[in-house]
Amino acid sequence: MKIDLTDTDSSKINKAILQGRRAVGTPAVGAVLTLVIVTDEENAYDSVKAANEASREHPSRTLVVIKRHARTPRERHETRLDAEVRLGTDAGSGETVMLRLYGELGTRADSVVLPLLLPDAPVVVWWPVDAPEVPSQDPLGSLAQRRITDMYAVEDPLTALEERAASYAPGDTDLAWTRLTPWRSMLAAALDQAPLTVTSAAVESEAENPSAELLARWFEVRLGVPVDRVVTDGPVVTAVRMGTADGEIRIDRPEGPVARLSIPGQPSRVLALKVRTTAELIAEELRRLDPDEIYATALRGRA
Repeated sequence: MKIDLTDTDSSKINKAILQGRRAVGTPAVGAVLTLVIVTDEENAYDSVKAANEASREHPSRTLVVIKRHARTPRERHETRLDAEVRLGTDAGSGETVMLRLYGELGTRADSVVLPLLLPDAPVVVWWPVDAPEVPSQDPLGSLAQRRITDMYAVEDPLTALEERAASYAPGDTDLAWTRLTPWRSMLAAALDQAPLTVTSAAVESEAENPSAELLARWFEVRLGVPVDRVVTDGPVVTAVRMGTADGEIRIDRPEGPVARLSIPGQPSRVLALKVRTTAELIAEELRRLDPDEIYATALRGRA
């Protein structure tokens, strides 16, 4: 079910949500959090699709903030809010509100979003693209317990990584780090199986890959050894090597959804290590909303 509202306000949007719930036969709110997506028209479709898929695991009210850019001087002085309320099958397992802000209203998006937040429920803000320099100080970011950015979506990911390290605040996270969860789990399991002292390490990846840099920094902190960054053709992280006195522990994933794990003195084995979708990454981030201290440590690297 979709309800279109033109030149509206937050009060009318809330009324439309209540009317829509009654119409689809779900008057009670089943959402466990509010997910605010701040994006543009170009990326709105993919972002909403990912959020809808993630809502099957985490029912949520999704507010999509799209700041429309004026084309003429006259339009810059026209302040207007258009909204589209989606419920039922059009909104995954929650409810979605598309908010299009025109004119100066785009600079006051928090005043539009605040009345639409679910009471007594956590708030997560996700910037698929064009994240602010300091997410925690952004008007929308300051409303949230969790702030999600994505360094893959910027032109210079490694510069963005340094900016994230300098501006980090508890609650910040990045999908470049979330993409590493299977790698970190597999590497930890490999070291449990072979309790050897690591004397060197290397991370192989495509150039300018923020996930690879975070993984290398995590190694430097956890293992206390220097880590080589090796550039390959990709895609993304292709291999991790850890040198020990007994030989090399190695995980290779040159391409495809599987990797090969090699441990000294043990037969090689094939493991699933696919590149996950954005919906899977967002679903993982919504499972825990407390500060990610390990991410903060990896982000800053060795002191």
